[in-house]
Amino acid sequence: MARTRYASDPGLIARMGATMFLLGVVFVGFGVGLAYLILYGGHLYSSYHNGGGGGGGSVSDGAIIALAAIIGIGSALASYWWSDKIALATSRARLVRPNDSRDAERLHGIIDRICAMADMPKPRVAIAPTQMPNAFATGRNSKTAVVCATQGILDRLDNEELEGVLAHEMSHVAHKDVAVMTIASFLGIIAALMVRFAFYSELFGGRGRNNNQAALLIIPIMVLSVVVYCVSFLLIRMLSRYRELAADRSGALLTGQPSKLASALVKVTGDMARIPTRDLRRQEALNTFYFTPALRQGDNHLGAIFSTHPSLQKRLAQLEKIQRQLGSQ
Repeated sequence: MARTRYASDPGLIARMGATMFLLGVVFVGFGVGLAYLILYGGHLYSSYHNGGGGGGGSVSDGAIIALAAIIGIGSALASYWWSDKIALATSRARLVRPNDSRDAERLHGIIDRICAMADMPKPRVAIAPTQMPNAFATGRNSKTAVVCATQGILDRLDNEELEGVLAHEMSHVAHKDVAVMTIASFLGIIAALMVRFAFYSELFGGRGRNNNQAALLIIPIMVLSVVVYCVSFLLIRMLSRYRELAADRSGALLTGQPSKLASALVKVTGDMARIPTRDLRRQEALNTFYFTPALRQGDNHLGAIFSTHPSLQKRLAQLEKIQRQLGSQ
């Protein structure tokens, strides 16, 4: 964590650490499983040749793994290095200076105050033109960080509520969450790519006499990759929810006004429900970054498992608890 005045939560940090550890275990298991399949496939391939068979499958299993790894590493590096540019382009946001408009002046003033309270460098400031009330922060470090508020959230929240939201978002910068989520997502990217490559190599690899030999290796790789992708996906979503709870807590403690952050959550969530679904789907790509998700997964238990954010009830309960703690001091 960066050296700022943002408070940390040992309990949440422990849970995030445990989730990262489990991802590491899955990664090691994935590597061991692939190594076993490659060695086992090589043994079968040798036995087949010694028995007088022809050539192997049309697509090398080693090539599939290598290609998935190269693209996965490239995707992860691009996501980490250019996360700010990608997010700004996706949201059609523009960087603003204090004298650009009243909204820009107001936004800069609030962020200046948060930076002073948190003792951290000021990020770049942007406004997205959408009427969907939301905000996000991204960037690989404090020098490249950008905090963006939509026009919709600027129109709906008062200064204290907006300060709570932006303090939440800037805690993501302080906690280096872009790096954390990039590392966590790497395994899922590799597994997903391997599923796709293995599927297409099997689908278009031909149906010659050696196709059964290729299937002995391609199909197990697909199965292993699907399992690893599903497990890593659920762990990453769990980590994302912990990350949002930690940002709520840090932002509320920094401003000393958890009730204002709670009020902003209620307003934003309520107004989001009135926005047409087709408009929200255009913003869905930024769900992981947003203060609240553009499209909710549902309030049932299954929806909560797949959600990038904790439920509104859980976030409000945590903020109410913090409010009581501050009131008793």
